[in-house]
Amino acid sequence: MEFIRLRRLRRNSLTRGIVSQTKISASNLVMPYFVIEGSNKNEPIKSMPGISRLSIDNLVKDIKEAKDLGIKAGLIFGVCDKKDKFGREAYSETGIVQKAVRAIKSNIKDFLVITDVCLCGYTSHGHCGIIKSQNPKVKSQNRIIDNDKTLKVLAKIALSHAYAGADFVAPSAMMDGQVKAIREALDKNGFRDTGILAYSAKYASNFYGPFREALDSTPEFGDRKTYQMDYRNADEALREIQEDINEGADIVMVKPAMSYLDIIYRAKEKFNIPLAAYNVSGEYSAIKKLSQGDKLKEKDLALEVLTSIKRAGADIIITYHAKEAARWLK
Repeated sequence: MEFIRLRRLRRNSLTRGIVSQTKISASNLVMPYFVIEGSNKNEPIKSMPGISRLSIDNLVKDIKEAKDLGIKAGLIFGVCDKKDKFGREAYSETGIVQKAVRAIKSNIKDFLVITDVCLCGYTSHGHCGIIKSQNPKVKSQNRIIDNDKTLKVLAKIALSHAYAGADFVAPSAMMDGQVKAIREALDKNGFRDTGILAYSAKYASNFYGPFREALDSTPEFGDRKTYQMDYRNADEALREIQEDINEGADIVMVKPAMSYLDIIYRAKEKFNIPLAAYNVSGEYSAIKKLSQGDKLKEKDLALEVLTSIKRAGADIIITYHAKEAARWLK
């Protein structure tokens, strides 16, 4: 024998299936949702075909459908129409996320509710934290995020979500110390069982464009590179993840996923903790664009991407393809 015939293991779908090493299921997937005020609303997001902003009644219906497909968790984002420079609506008892969580918990059993904890969708300036000026005389210059003041607000947001019934809060602002501040606030107020899914390695990515349209959260000035991670750095991601673990994170996340499979792999190799990856809006929209309406092509593209994320080491995949993938996997 002159060579090994590895092609014998690829010769038909049955053989390929029985030897496949990486398998994804609906239970690995988390569906993100954008929730808006009103009733019977379904507002399609132009840059994200197939995804809409939903009023709470339609959100509950959609989650019931997702649950029937085997999806066990959803990530909730609130679309706010009462913005100010401090993002006060983010922690209001009558805020859109708080009302949505209560509605989900009242109508659906055995479904994990994860809430995004950030300020970008609630501030008039679109940044993820409280702004301060280094030069008060020139308001348009030298504006920076006040990390420590923002921590107090993030803790208030997380606590309001916990009171509403969230199972996990997911801080995404990339403020130093955010997990610690939230864990302490939750514990102090009796929410020791509320988990934290930390956006630990969140990069300042060019793949977030469609999301910012969906949430109306494009920064009014500057960018988010002073607090989100530089995409040229890998070791820094491991430091961020380690800090969040030390501060009390139950699950850590890498975001985005497709361009950061190396980070997912390194994080899974180094840390013995559940690992999530966010297959973000730009990645989703790129697949929609490439498939050009061909559902079979879209299926093949999406499942290849999702499998690569799982193969790299992600235990949990947050993806706008969750419902479609759950159908395909059946």
